[in-house]
Amino acid sequence: MIKTVEWTSGGVRMLDQRLLPTEEKYLVLRSCEEVADAIRKMVVRGAPAIGVSAAMGLALGASQSVGSSIADLAFDFKHMCKVMGATRPTAVNLFWAIERMRGVMAKARTEKLGVEQAKQKLVDEALAIFAEDIESNRALGRFGADLISDGATVLTHCNAGALATAGDYGTALGVIRGAIDAGKRVAVIADETRPFLQGSRLTAWELAQDNIPVTLITDNMAGHVMKQGKVDCVVVGADRIAANGDAANKIGTYMVAVLAKQHNIPFYVAAPISTIDLAVATGDDIPIEERDAREVTHVRDQQLAPDGINVHNFAFDVTPNELIAAIITDRGVARAPYTDSLKKLAAPRSAQAPAQ
Repeated sequence: MIKTVEWTSGGVRMLDQRLLPTEEKYLVLRSCEEVADAIRKMVVRGAPAIGVSAAMGLALGASQSVGSSIADLAFDFKHMCKVMGATRPTAVNLFWAIERMRGVMAKARTEKLGVEQAKQKLVDEALAIFAEDIESNRALGRFGADLISDGATVLTHCNAGALATAGDYGTALGVIRGAIDAGKRVAVIADETRPFLQGSRLTAWELAQDNIPVTLITDNMAGHVMKQGKVDCVVVGADRIAANGDAANKIGTYMVAVLAKQHNIPFYVAAPISTIDLAVATGDDIPIEERDAREVTHVRDQQLAPDGINVHNFAFDVTPNELIAAIITDRGVARAPYTDSLKKLAAPRSAQAPAQ
């Protein structure tokens, strides 16, 4: 099991994904601010992993609060949530996790718990979010496995594997692992995913770790391999899915979806229910993060572009729902019209019929 992030007695332990695949190094982050900085600097990335990390960072920060009353702890916690919420604007799992932790803090105040009791409740919630993420990805993989045929070659973009979650399975790669667990033969084509190279550095690395056949291509080869008949379906992750099924994912995903449509190849999005944002009507309302130009002009310390050149570095794009054949979640598979199917799947479990 790949351990992306975990809670330890010394702090939040993270695999530094910036160094993969050549160096496997773990950092121990000892404050809420250090965890927030690690999220911002992409030590950890992937919407589910960001949510888990944020929850652990808030629990860690709360455990270090020196306030003597529950009101003092709540005051400190409010500041921590603000710091954490300013790290990555597109990944909705970040804000989902913060809201869950805020709910625990609010309940602790309402119930007039002691400071130490409240701190323990926050740690328990962070650990619950971690455990739920692993189980939800396995459930997602089981649902998605039915969409992958035996002998299929799947193209994926960016990294939506164990490294993008709490560990173990992943979302898009969870579908592939689920199909393999079901006894199917599956191979993967991984886009390199410029400019941060999550496909070449991370997806290829973790698939190789699991001995899953993987072929790496540059981003601008996707259309060619589709035209050659080398791709049976596309499976990608998501950082936020709007109520109508528009899906924000790593920059370049929209381009792959258009190519898949042209070549009559099904394009699937795999994400847990926590990635669905019913408060956002369409993809037009999803905030798109822009990152440092250096990620485009350099690969690590190697300069690739002229000094002073103007650069766009959009971290995400939005794939319109009409290009998406299905959205695979941990509660079942949603199909168009997504406004109806996603709402049903995202409803509280007590209001749901069993997933088909």
